[in-house]
Amino acid sequence: MSEYLNRITELLQRIENEEDTALNRASDAVADTICRDGIVHVFGCGHSHLAALDTFYRAGGLACVSPVLDVDLMLHDGAAKSSRMEKMPGIAAEVFRRHGVKPGDLFIVISASGKNAAPVEMLRTAKAAGVTTVAISSSAYREHGAVLLDEADLPIDCKVPYGDAVIAVGESKMGGLSTSASCFILNSILIEGAKKALGRGVKPPIYTSGNIAGGTESNIALEKRYFNRVKHL
Repeated sequence: MSEYLNRITELLQRIENEEDTALNRASDAVADTICRDGIVHVFGCGHSHLAALDTFYRAGGLACVSPVLDVDLMLHDGAAKSSRMEKMPGIAAEVFRRHGVKPGDLFIVISASGKNAAPVEMLRTAKAAGVTTVAISSSAYREHGAVLLDEADLPIDCKVPYGDAVIAVGESKMGGLSTSASCFILNSILIEGAKKALGRGVKPPIYTSGNIAGGTESNIALEKRYFNRVKHL
């Protein structure tokens, strides 16, 4: 068991140490977005969308986070289909159009490989709309056609190895690292951004557990505030 644990913790420590400047810049952008009452949109295909869901409508999560979800790019309605469609050009702009992204918002694109059509075109669409972009991707894919880190306003290298999985099992490998890395990076910049906004005198909109006293009432107030701005709320 310790082999996989060690690989995860080593990677997260490396991200913290080597991407400190990038993480701080991205958290500044989160704070800016909170302070101007904007929305933080998060997009990923396949397993990359799990990080967006991890920060959406949950205890301790920012209410201004909006996951950019499209069923054709997710796993639950045809995993093989979603893998093929992620590589098809022309999908991202239509998905973007349906999520009400505005100047003053922040747009985060997550893709370990950083080279498939949907995430790359999504980032380009957001930039063309005048929205600041953050990319969470791995530099290990640059020599294999990746461009996401190079095109984002605020790139963050998740440092996942080429192929993602790291534990040898016979001739194959298991134990992907990209989900752990993406969740760590995304939660880190959202938490630090919320702290920075609070330091500027703006209370960040944070959900509370609905299973503790007063939690549901507090959350309902936030739901009303964001119901017409966060598509999947």
